[in-house]
Amino acid sequence: MKKAFLIGWKDLTLAFRDRAALIFMLAAPFALTLGMGLVTGRFSGNTGSTGVGDIPIVIIDQDGGQLAQTLVEVLQSEELSDLLEPSLGDDLAAAQAAIEADEIAAALVIPAGFTDSIIPHDGQTAPSETVQLALYSNPTRPTSVGVVRTILDGFLSQVEVNRVGAEVIITRLIATGRLQPQEAAGFAQTLAVENAAAGGQPSAISLNSVTASGEEVEFDILAILAPGMALMFLMFTASNGGRSLLIERNHGTLPRLLVSPTGTAQVLAGKTIGIYLTGVAQMLILILGTTLLFQVQWGNMAGVLLLVLASVFGAVGWGLFITAIARTPGQVAAVGSALMLTFGILGGTFINTNNMPAWYRWLTRITPNAWGVDGFTTLALGGRLADILEPLLALVVMGLVLFGVAMLLFNRRGLTQK
Repeated sequence: MKKAFLIGWKDLTLAFRDRAALIFMLAAPFALTLGMGLVTGRFSGNTGSTGVGDIPIVIIDQDGGQLAQTLVEVLQSEELSDLLEPSLGDDLAAAQAAIEADEIAAALVIPAGFTDSIIPHDGQTAPSETVQLALYSNPTRPTSVGVVRTILDGFLSQVEVNRVGAEVIITRLIATGRLQPQEAAGFAQTLAVENAAAGGQPSAISLNSVTASGEEVEFDILAILAPGMALMFLMFTASNGGRSLLIERNHGTLPRLLVSPTGTAQVLAGKTIGIYLTGVAQMLILILGTTLLFQVQWGNMAGVLLLVLASVFGAVGWGLFITAIARTPGQVAAVGSALMLTFGILGGTFINTNNMPAWYRWLTRITPNAWGVDGFTTLALGGRLADILEPLLALVVMGLVLFGVAMLLFNRRGLTQK
């Protein structure tokens, strides 16, 4: 085992002596993270450290009911004034034209019957399905749209909690004889209106996260962008390490190693350890750098460290798999570059995958990027170690499966035969 670690340490030192590799491993992700921070306004200081503010939206209220008015008041509240820039409208076509012209981030339509579907009037029964809000999104502003969607989800979730709570209260009052069944409809409407108004208070909606201990964690857009960039370029490190394995085979380095008292398993283990250590060092340097330079709050450090180890494990599995199916170092470089960009897009480095179709979100799960971004985002928003067990397990399983397949292919091809 000592020989394997020595081989791995040698590869680690060689990787950090390669100036071209350092550009892709460290300089490029730093530069792109800085650029994305400037684009999103992270360094402008307009809205604290969120990097998101003054999101222009148009609200078209076709309902006019109690719940619709409460939602409009929430979006126009003082608490959200630094975040949203709402305006009222009545022409959906004009709002859609404004989206096409990139003048607004989204248009919210509150359709007629929205309030009555949740708070029916006396003598009415609630429809079988709730009338849905319609949010028309600007595809060029995924972050802003995601913020608006988060606010709406928070509002609707609170309304639903209050509605269910009202039903429980009424059922209990009737069961204890404190409320007559014929009085239930009127009481339900009064209680629903009061709860809807209380549940929609803007103080209940923010972009901050509250941990289990009650500590408020401020949302930072770079805590979402930086992990995505780091994970995307981690795929370069993994594929480049596999490429070096084929280069050494072609140059005769591997056969010379096997002439010494070093077994095939030790050589492969050493090369794999070298790729793994390089990836871990890359991720830790990027995390430390963004923390010191950009004050990015990554969250629970034990969770961050475990997620780094698991993410690198999954990425190295892909790097070895590419190496096992490729014939030449050039093929590894080409396929690795393609996968780096593809996984970056699928994994949420450039776009918000929450707004994508279900099949697309399912496809993202084959990438270490998506699991890693999910985990790092959870930690940045105040999550604990227990909250990232699923990403950790998925990354470890991914790495094990890919390692196993790669080893079988290596043995079949006789990659390191003497």
